[in-house]
Amino acid sequence: MDYAKTCKIIGVSRDPISQLTFPLDDKRTNVSVVKYFREKYNVVLKYPSLPALQSGSEARPVYLPMELCSIVEGQRYTKKLNEQQVRSLLRATCQRPNIREGNITKMVQVNNFEVEELVTKEFGMHVRKELALINAQVLNPPVLKYHDSGRDKIVNPSCGQWNMINKKMVNWGKVDFWSCVNFSSEYWNMSEEFCAELVNMCNNKGMVFCQTPSIAMRSACADRIDQILMDVYKESAGLNKPLQLLIIILPDQTGSYGKIKRICETELGIVSQCCKPVQAAKFSNQYFENVALKINAKVGGRNTVLNDAILRRIPLVTDVPTIIFGADVTHPPPGEDSSSSIAAVVASMDWPEVTKYRGIVSAQTHRMEIIQDLYKQTKDPQKGLVEGGMVRELLVAFFKSTRQKPSRIIFYRGGVSEGQFSQVLLYEMDAIWKACSSLQEGYMPRVTFVVVQKRHHTRLFPTDRNKTDGSGNILPGDKQGHTLPRFV
Repeated sequence: MDYAKTCKIIGVSRDPISQLTFPLDDKRTNVSVVKYFREKYNVVLKYPSLPALQSGSEARPVYLPMELCSIVEGQRYTKKLNEQQVRSLLRATCQRPNIREGNITKMVQVNNFEVEELVTKEFGMHVRKELALINAQVLNPPVLKYHDSGRDKIVNPSCGQWNMINKKMVNWGKVDFWSCVNFSSEYWNMSEEFCAELVNMCNNKGMVFCQTPSIAMRSACADRIDQILMDVYKESAGLNKPLQLLIIILPDQTGSYGKIKRICETELGIVSQCCKPVQAAKFSNQYFENVALKINAKVGGRNTVLNDAILRRIPLVTDVPTIIFGADVTHPPPGEDSSSSIAAVVASMDWPEVTKYRGIVSAQTHRMEIIQDLYKQTKDPQKGLVEGGMVRELLVAFFKSTRQKPSRIIFYRGGVSEGQFSQVLLYEMDAIWKACSSLQEGYMPRVTFVVVQKRHHTRLFPTDRNKTDGSGNILPGDKQGHTLPRFV
């Protein structure tokens, strides 16, 4: 007999099903799951040694034998995908603009909303079968300034792209103490030659990078990541030469990057530069240039600045001391009911260039969208009331870096839905004002609070196929005002 019923599974039992019991409706008598299914449904379980699927709740679990269950088809997988799954998904969903435009147009024609009474009569809506036309304008790309010692001092990007040929970083980082760890088994002996080429590229682009590592390079198996990184840290600390940079050639198999970053950046306090072994083994100048740019930024240098910033020609940024904030909250994945949400805030630490940023993260209440630690007060038994918070700390850091107080704050806030606009604005603007006034009585700089939304379903297609990038998309910097992209 078929007893079809749909249940949400919350877990798997710790004990085998042969040892599981539950109270009957009278709540006085406990009965085993095996006995219940035999007497209630005349089913003798074949695999009583297996654990049971658990439905219901933790307080009142419902145990279901695996052998009697099947997974409902067509369910959406809500947990985090691995790298291979992400690549497969992108291959399946990524379409050229002309193909996507054709699919959208075809969908509208097939659905034929104009004959649907629910759409036309009940909601009073009319859906055109043609894409809408809107005016657009391609903004001129910003001019980039590089160091005067390079052959090319000024660069005009084309289609959002440029390279580092004949250019030198505008501000040079310095690396005296460094080393390299190679976790690749396929490219076991690559470290010395790879690092020599990388160091040469860094120096050629303007950095001051010591040719010799402060501690010996080493190769190791991927299953010893924790121990090797700890050994490197202890060895450098023992020589009183704390590493400024650790170059890491990743294992051949993907999946170790997050672990390595967590250990280096949060547990050991080591700045790391990870390199994929397959890409590193190509010894490509373009690859070395890209890695050199990342290293320079990580050790305190600047790769380039906007020429208009140097010339004080960026409206509402370079006229008075301005600090630019960026803030967002990352929530745990669906199904994770206890982990904290993580709030992150970054802010510019220079002016007028606004190219160097400092970041702060803070754990907060599970799935809380409002950032709770923008400003806070705590009581100290000795100091009394202590004022702090992420905005206050970043404002102090800006002053120490530039010796100027910001006269203007531009605060970019990501990840806020329309239903939360007023709530977030009210709480977080108040926290920003409190952080400012806590530094100096009457200090109230102008604040521009910008909510940034990117999860929308708007698609723009160019009407002139000759004015596109290599993929057929609208050009970088396209905005409303000049050419005519089609809109849906």
